[in-house]
Amino acid sequence: MALPQAKLDLTEERIASLDLPKGGWSDAARSDALSRLRLMGLPTRRDEYWKYTRPDTLTQAEAPRAAVFEGEDTPLFDDIDRLKLVFVDGVFDAEASDDLSLEGLSIERLADSKADIHWAKDLYGALETSGQTPVHRPLAALNTAFANDGLLIHVTGKVSKPVNLIYTHESETSDAMLHHVIKLDAGAEMTLLENGPAAARFNKVMEVDVADTARFHHVRAQGRDHERRAATHIFARLGSGSLFKSFTLTVNGVMTRNDVIVELTGDDAQAHVAGACVGDGDFHHDDTIFITHDAVNCESRQVFKKVLRNGATGVFQGKILVKPGAQKTDGYQISQSLLLDGDSQFLAKPELEIYADDVACSHGSTSGAIDEEGLFYLRSRGVPHGLATDLLTIAFLAEAVMEIEDQTLADEINARIEGWLLRRRG
Repeated sequence: MALPQAKLDLTEERIASLDLPKGGWSDAARSDALSRLRLMGLPTRRDEYWKYTRPDTLTQAEAPRAAVFEGEDTPLFDDIDRLKLVFVDGVFDAEASDDLSLEGLSIERLADSKADIHWAKDLYGALETSGQTPVHRPLAALNTAFANDGLLIHVTGKVSKPVNLIYTHESETSDAMLHHVIKLDAGAEMTLLENGPAAARFNKVMEVDVADTARFHHVRAQGRDHERRAATHIFARLGSGSLFKSFTLTVNGVMTRNDVIVELTGDDAQAHVAGACVGDGDFHHDDTIFITHDAVNCESRQVFKKVLRNGATGVFQGKILVKPGAQKTDGYQISQSLLLDGDSQFLAKPELEIYADDVACSHGSTSGAIDEEGLFYLRSRGVPHGLATDLLTIAFLAEAVMEIEDQTLADEINARIEGWLLRRRG
């Protein structure tokens, strides 16, 4: 079916504004992604999974300006022993980064990898392509075609310390695309941290292949520069007995869309995806999650909490798909919002699609105001109103933060939430 003319024009205008990288093992995947993008077209509000979120600032040829915020906060994860890898407006900064070496893994830049043969050739764009069915994700195809930089990480053992990707925003008009490919061999384990505003507009894809019995932990924080816009995608494939855990904290950003697409293809695999956000004023945050169970005795959890005030908007679209034969599936999904005023809104679309008969799947979504009884209890014991509200907010977000397995990282995230609330209260 031919694309509507408006969608076709939008797509071709965006393509014309970019240069297609050429030369090396990724050429075929990039060409395929460009062809798929032209067939799908960039998203508009008429697309089912974009009806709650205006995609125009993510798809227009020129990136909207975003002021660079100069804060005095201590850098996130600064007290944790980690391997630091820095990107400035979407370009790897070798001088600000640690040496690309750590026992148990190898790291290369996508921009430097031009050979004809590479282990990432079989993965780059492969999980993204699989994740386009049954829902089109054209911004991810755009990324696969045009991303100039990113990291290729091959994990061969248990990595002794986290790898921290730090995204720095310096130009008010920066328009960054990054594509990361992460492959974990059987029995391998790593923790990946991400933080920073990245760019005025940021399009990121991460493809994660988790082999049998491997374990992947992911914690990221999106914040600081409020005028930034971001569209991120995580595509993950899980082997037998493997574990995938991802948590995202978002505290600023005029427009953020986070897509997570997970396929459980091996028996006894586990996938936990969680998020917490606190939004104030001109803030739109969209979590769109799609988890497919295609093996026996697998577990998935989706836990998302949003705190909104002063007209902020939160969106959650989550789906659990259980394919025929995926017996003994345990799927859990919860999305909740805490609305601190009458101007904010939470839009939710939870879905279950089940084709197996021996499963335990549930979903729930609620939206409400602060707990008046809890607030009264704290006030009656001398706690000021603002502090009492913050304490109840932190308690509300706790279920999502508890999905972080490492307590040190969970404490760091809680400290960031408390700091954001304190600044708003002050």
